[in-house]
Amino acid sequence: MYILSVLLQKLFTGWNLYELPDSVKKNLVAVKMKSLLFLVLISLSWADHLTDNYTLEHDRIIHIQAENGPRLLVEAEQAKVFSHRGGNVTLPCKFYRDPSTIGSGTHKIRVKWTKLTSDYLKEIDVFVSMGYHKKTYGNYQGRVFLNRGSDNDASLVITDITLEDYGRYKCEVIEGLEDDTAVVALDLQGVVFPYFPRLGRYNLNFHEARQACLDQDSVIASFDQLYDAWRAGLDWCNAGWLSDGSVQYPITKPREPCGGRNTVPGVRNYGFWDKDKSRYDVFCFTSNFNGRFYYLIHPTKLTYDEAVQACLNDGAQIAKVGQMFAAWKLLGYDRCDAGWLADGSVRYPISRPRRRCSPTEAAVRFAGFPDKKHKLYGVYCFRAYN
Repeated sequence: MYILSVLLQKLFTGWNLYELPDSVKKNLVAVKMKSLLFLVLISLSWADHLTDNYTLEHDRIIHIQAENGPRLLVEAEQAKVFSHRGGNVTLPCKFYRDPSTIGSGTHKIRVKWTKLTSDYLKEIDVFVSMGYHKKTYGNYQGRVFLNRGSDNDASLVITDITLEDYGRYKCEVIEGLEDDTAVVALDLQGVVFPYFPRLGRYNLNFHEARQACLDQDSVIASFDQLYDAWRAGLDWCNAGWLSDGSVQYPITKPREPCGGRNTVPGVRNYGFWDKDKSRYDVFCFTSNFNGRFYYLIHPTKLTYDEAVQACLNDGAQIAKVGQMFAAWKLLGYDRCDAGWLADGSVRYPISRPRRRCSPTEAAVRFAGFPDKKHKLYGVYCFRAYN
């Protein structure tokens, strides 16, 4: 348009039409109109040419941007996968490479799986693979391998899942200077339960709390596990340790001794405390077991030592608290007979509430820690399958 205006200006500059005869004026105007039409046609053609060039140039810019993008992309088809103790699971992970780079270099693909700690402060090595070289770490040895469903598949298979396998895993794929990661969470079917020892409430530091859960065939629960249990109805007014070192407790029915009657339901957070000196209860998590949990039919009631021996005589062991909770929650086990457990407590599981047997709710009922030598009860046993 600038060129068109310049040409028009040149065409008309210096012409004083009023000084010319009428016949000359008419001829000159006709010439100018033809010249103007010609200039307009030229300008339109020139504009079309500019548009074509801009389109080509624009397309070329987009192509350059794509070339400068990531040459390696790692993705997980699912953010979370579910399994249970003793099961097998595949943690999904696939990588995608720029087609123009495939076969152009000598770099081998390196796949590394790590597990993120609950506080995300460090990573635990799980598995590394590069070409024919493979290595597993810790208690994952003999239980993990790559799926290799396709050339770009870096999915990790975990067999014979343990309670400790629960958590978030990072898949990292490296090729030369290029690398990318994806995170997958492994969730386990199970049950969270509050626990305190014979010594009474608020007697466990963090390390003792973690061991107490292990002793009862469980692990210390994570916040996510406690939160899911709260959403499912868990209500417990005593604070307990969680795996990240925090102290919390779940409330579904607000009341005065538990944060106040006018507060909203939720998971109450006491924050982080000294793991050596601070003392609370603990929340444990357990899952499916490979064995049989049962109430031992015996002609007489038993002391604690007699109960231990009775299970041994039956080819089993006295059951643990975690095994009772798993049988109750996951198998619907229901028995209205109070019986000894390995920690010296007496409990019984009710899945069908009824009069004299937990009339208002399904629950594992707790009868306390009776005198082991003089109190008589039945016993719950557990026989593991080989």
